[in-house]
Amino acid sequence: MISKESDSSGNLHNLDDIIDIDLARIVLFANDQKYSRHISTLAIQDVEDAQERWGQGIVEISSAYDEGGDFVKRAELHIDSLYDYKDGSVLFKPTFASEVQFRSTFESALSYFVGENGVCSEDTGFAIKGWAKVRFQNENVIIRDSTALAMGNYFFTTAEGDEVKVEYSFGYTKDSEDNLRICLHHSSIPSS
Repeated sequence: MISKESDSSGNLHNLDDIIDIDLARIVLFANDQKYSRHISTLAIQDVEDAQERWGQGIVEISSAYDEGGDFVKRAELHIDSLYDYKDGSVLFKPTFASEVQFRSTFESALSYFVGENGVCSEDTGFAIKGWAKVRFQNENVIIRDSTALAMGNYFFTTAEGDEVKVEYSFGYTKDSEDNLRICLHHSSIPSS
């Protein structure tokens, strides 16, 4: 059972949301400490561009799978170009992961996206489900120097036009070459 607490105005807060906020603070602090010199600051457009690339990558992986192409290679490029597994640590909690909830390695993230490498037996390949479109709807974006946090909903559209709504929290940081990288990715289905 998820406990809830209320603030002075009577608004209820889900304990998971409170934990996500504290986790986000830790990520921001850790990444500020990782690079004592900041390469460049971020703007909201940088975050939105990264989200667009992430969504397009999911669609490209699905397309490669549907067309009999090298979808595993496409997924490797997706993870390699967007996540911070090379330079730093990544806190990744995929939507449909229960046995291996957290994916702190490149190989376990790849398993979640394509389900082909046998790292996590529960994985069936989230990114090969026939997604035709992904769109982000940010509830808020917080930027601090070379790190950013975004929270909201993203919507995955099937080839038939059905839309699946998923909640997200993403953390972004600049790597040593000034590329924006995902260092936090938490995703869940909205409670009913």
